[in-house]
Amino acid sequence: MSKHLTKRAVDYSKWYNELVVKADLAENSAVRGCMVIKPYGFAIWEKMQAELDRMFKETGHQNAYFPLFVPKSLFEAEEKNAEGFAKECAVVTHYRLQNDPEKEGKLRVDPEAKLEEELVVRPTSEAIIWNTYKGWIQSYRDLPLLINQWANVVRWEMRTRLFLRTAEFLWQEGHTAHATKSEAITEAKQMQDVYAEFAESFMAMPVVKGVKSDSERFAGAEDTYTIEALMQDGKALQAGTSHFLGQNFAEAFDVKFTSKEGKQEYVWATSWGVSTRLIGGLIMTHSDDNGLVLPPKLAPIQVVIVPIYKGEEQLEAISEKVNVLVKDLRKKGISVKFDNRDTFRPGAKFAEYELKGVPVRIAIGNRDLENGTLEIARRDTFEKQTINQEDVISYVENLLEDIQKNLFQKAIDYRKEYTTVVSDFKEFKKAIKKGGFVSAHWDGTEETEDRIKEYTKATIRCIPNDAKEEVGVCVLTGKPSSKRVLFAKAY
Repeated sequence: MSKHLTKRAVDYSKWYNELVVKADLAENSAVRGCMVIKPYGFAIWEKMQAELDRMFKETGHQNAYFPLFVPKSLFEAEEKNAEGFAKECAVVTHYRLQNDPEKEGKLRVDPEAKLEEELVVRPTSEAIIWNTYKGWIQSYRDLPLLINQWANVVRWEMRTRLFLRTAEFLWQEGHTAHATKSEAITEAKQMQDVYAEFAESFMAMPVVKGVKSDSERFAGAEDTYTIEALMQDGKALQAGTSHFLGQNFAEAFDVKFTSKEGKQEYVWATSWGVSTRLIGGLIMTHSDDNGLVLPPKLAPIQVVIVPIYKGEEQLEAISEKVNVLVKDLRKKGISVKFDNRDTFRPGAKFAEYELKGVPVRIAIGNRDLENGTLEIARRDTFEKQTINQEDVISYVENLLEDIQKNLFQKAIDYRKEYTTVVSDFKEFKKAIKKGGFVSAHWDGTEETEDRIKEYTKATIRCIPNDAKEEVGVCVLTGKPSSKRVLFAKAY
């Protein structure tokens, strides 16, 4: 298969789809709207998962696992949640197949094997989890209950795109119970901060922290805290959300506790999650027309070493030197691959690892052995440097740090360039056409929000946490407004 990619400027969507497939991250499966995550793509998810899991546990959370299936009656218990996800639900109605007497070798649903109650394949787990929590929580001594689940969910999407929107995807979902409203709000905000720290420190992807408008918030939540990132095509990506659920689910599932004062009270709840959509965000934030560009902290291979040789004797001499180098790099916690395959020429290997976004490439040939040097190339800027072999460990350590910082700064600069402050609707439409975040006053009504979306396809991404009180007027209606919100076209 040709490694040539469509240029981003020509067709961004096609570039993205080609890159996911050609870089060996994922592919479409035989199941409509579902993907196969290939080993290289899954390795990125594993690194994300490991860091997030560590961060969750450092904030007091424990992992558990709950069923994939939710009885329809439980799913319906919290009306807003059920209504919000109803159109995306896959439903199991029968539990057995049988031979079709009219078509030899074919199977059909056994009409006698109809379930007494239909089962929803979880689009999210609040219903089954809160039904379970009813048996776990009796007293204030049982609180707070801080649980996370790593799982898959199914949302029957009509328009799908690898990683960004698929019918089944991998994610984590936290579900916590608290004795007071203030504790639950603090928890929801804390998890928004955790997501933002992960996005910026590990993904090198700057995000805006904010609160969703009423129409954009999670179904069944009182408030949704979000992190919003900006992709290279000027569209926003909701990268993670944390929800303050109030007592809605506690009341729906009758989850009460006895307080210190001996009173029966409903608990206060949160839920929060990020998914394999983060891989899509990672790709679109940093990658270029040559392939993936991965931040070192999440790259499955941080350093690749390619030997340049003629004949077995030269390869043996190079390998002897490289094997020591590999051990020394790994002692520093650096993931390294020595590609000594004799079935590909060095140029083909260079192209492969450029496409796969490996941050650092080391080339070593017979002349390097004689001179005690190495050639080191960085993926983010394509700069090359010849250095002494004795300096390689410290050089690579510093280089990986520099690449991580450079990618973040480049993304910050892009966001700054594509964030426009506007004061009227003419400016608004012009800015939306340019792409990026548009900071504008809004009168706070869902009607105005819907009209703006109808006219421009832009939605309110969030009301930023750091939005300052500011006297202004709505860009569309001219009605009073006290804060600016961020609009954008979004994935």
